[in-house]
Amino acid sequence: MQRISFWIFLVAALYVSGLAYATDAAPPAALKVVPPPAEKKLPPPAEKVTPHIALLLPLKSTIFANAADAVRQGFLAAAASQPQTLPVRVYECADENAEISALYQQAVAAGARAVAGPLTRNGVAVLASYSGISVPTLALNLAEGSGSDKLYFFGLTAEMEAHQVAQLAASTGLHSANIVSSGTPLSKRLSQAFAAEWKKHGGVSREILYQDDPAVFADLPATAGAMVFLAADAETAHVIRPFLNNALPVYATSHVFNGNADTLTNFDLNDVRFIDMPWLLQPDHPAVMIYPRATPPLEPEQDRLYALGIDAFRLLQIMLDNHYRTALPLDGVTGRIQLRGQQFQREAIPAQFKHGHGLTPEQIAAEEAALAAAKAAAAASAVAPTPAPVPVPVR
Repeated sequence: MQRISFWIFLVAALYVSGLAYATDAAPPAALKVVPPPAEKKLPPPAEKVTPHIALLLPLKSTIFANAADAVRQGFLAAAASQPQTLPVRVYECADENAEISALYQQAVAAGARAVAGPLTRNGVAVLASYSGISVPTLALNLAEGSGSDKLYFFGLTAEMEAHQVAQLAASTGLHSANIVSSGTPLSKRLSQAFAAEWKKHGGVSREILYQDDPAVFADLPATAGAMVFLAADAETAHVIRPFLNNALPVYATSHVFNGNADTLTNFDLNDVRFIDMPWLLQPDHPAVMIYPRATPPLEPEQDRLYALGIDAFRLLQIMLDNHYRTALPLDGVTGRIQLRGQQFQREAIPAQFKHGHGLTPEQIAAEEAALAAAKAAAAASAVAPTPAPVPVPVR
């Protein structure tokens, strides 16, 4: 009984003290936790200033990374062939439109004596409006105007190729052009550029829109002085070609050429005239052979960008050395390059599809001579008298 009274007293005491704590007495002060002193953040070490050539490319871009990497490989391959030049430092970004000005400043602050890039048209437009161009700079695309006498432009543009095709066709005496368009953005650009240049040469043109209906070519007679310009890529061109009058000369840009490994498409495009760079058409040319090919091999579209990287490095060397008068025009792997204003313009070489290959006029002449010689040899052996058998002495 005494033990039970003790437990009742203890519970009552806890209950009463609990109520008193809740209503009458203030809670004990919370312990103040003092955080440890914050570590001092040291400023990042200043980037070492070293004279170099800066290559600005969108290598982190989800859209342009592959193209940028092809340019990078070609640029570095050309640099490796000239070990006495300044070292090359590659600066990467994801969005040239937003990052290129800051990237340019970073490169110059780190000691860049010359800059190549950016690569995209938007990126070049942003750089062209930047007022801080302080070293020789070669943009790898075109833009309207230029804000600096140190900024030059060089690129592989579809419009420039369409201009050259128009000039090439006009030089042969053709004066009436049927422009075949498929309506894609690329096709529209090619059509507009060709028509603008063709008009300068006094030619007249009409556009035929092909949308999977070959009936649009029914009224396409082979009149004297007429031709067809195929504003299309290889996939579309090889579908259209069989519906065109074989008596009409057909011209196109490099977009119809997927390399000489694609013989099936090349056979479909037989006799179509086009232009492209020595890098693809003349791999055994001395001016081409001195530069290594990409490993592993690239697809033709990427391979053209690899060649752009090679010639971009060579042009930047001319800019660095101020050898514009003595080093130009340049026998480049992308074509013959000359300077007009602040734009380096390349002239691609003419070619034609023959026997499943894209061949230059010289290659066609050599191949036809070889075929003629083989036929002559075969004919001579067919009519030659069979020599009499030599008797074998009997022992």
